[in-house]
Amino acid sequence: MTIEFPPVQPPNDDVRRQAVARHGVLTKPAGSLGKLEELGVWVAACQGECPPRPFSRPRVVVFAGDHGVAGRGVSAYPSEVTGQMVANFLAGGAAVNVLATVAGATVRVVDVSVDSDTAVGEHRIRRGSGSIDREDALTREEAEQAVELGRTLADEEVDGGADILIAGDMGIGNTTPSAVLIAALTGSEPVAVVGRGTGIDDRGWMRKTAAIRDALRRARPVISDPVQLLATASGADLAAVAGFLAQAAVRRTPVILDGLVVGAAAIVAEELAPGSREWWVAGHKSAEPAHALALNHLSLEPLLDFDLRLGEGSGAVAALPLVAMATKILAEMATFDGAGVSGPA
Repeated sequence: MTIEFPPVQPPNDDVRRQAVARHGVLTKPAGSLGKLEELGVWVAACQGECPPRPFSRPRVVVFAGDHGVAGRGVSAYPSEVTGQMVANFLAGGAAVNVLATVAGATVRVVDVSVDSDTAVGEHRIRRGSGSIDREDALTREEAEQAVELGRTLADEEVDGGADILIAGDMGIGNTTPSAVLIAALTGSEPVAVVGRGTGIDDRGWMRKTAAIRDALRRARPVISDPVQLLATASGADLAAVAGFLAQAAVRRTPVILDGLVVGAAAIVAEELAPGSREWWVAGHKSAEPAHALALNHLSLEPLLDFDLRLGEGSGAVAALPLVAMATKILAEMATFDGAGVSGPA
């Protein structure tokens, strides 16, 4: 199998200009809504319509997987929490479920590589991923299968009517491979990318730093081959997220990015399908230090900075109402002429 994405077409520039012009005749001083105006213009360009359509089916897909490196003591929680949290998502009890209900989104969870039995294991690539400090996370074939799974899931959601997508993550230990991917592709050192993850203490931080250091030595020789980089230093869940994000761009569907784990997958997705980042907006900036490096690498400015570090898609869902507001302002706000309001002198 050879992974190859078609060229990514950028959002519509003509519509972008129309949206900017429309903001100039709405009943407000020009530019007075700041970044909300920019966000609405981005949505219009992605949809290829001005005024843009309010979103009818925001969709969150949570990618779950276990990581062998968790056995190195890099997380405050045991690996069995991954499978337990999959059940919690399905029962509607996780933070992302609550946030999605408020934001008007629906949630799907996919077991990509959980190391226990779940009710959603029909797409599973393998049980857990290798401990990246001393072995590859995946075989090359498994990495390709995971990317293809992500592509398939994006197609399913878009074909099912989703008009804006959010990728979430669940996996004990997954911030470690995420930090490795970001360090490898941004040329950063381990101490610049290691964070507290689920809340590790100082000893755990040192173990995590050592694991990232060792994994980074293995990852750097393959950074020119994004699929091999995923095989060497990620996990099946991360590889699937990368395929999902790239395919969403191919399908001309806007995405709100979440935090560290999705950000790491995003920088690989941009390698797989250059130009994909134009279809993404950063929902927030994680408290994890590597996330800021990923956003800078992608030239994306976060909508929120609330010190979030949960994952699950939670930060992206928290930003969804802002994207919806920006869209409705451009679509439904009155013009000076239409409202009989005098424009600027």
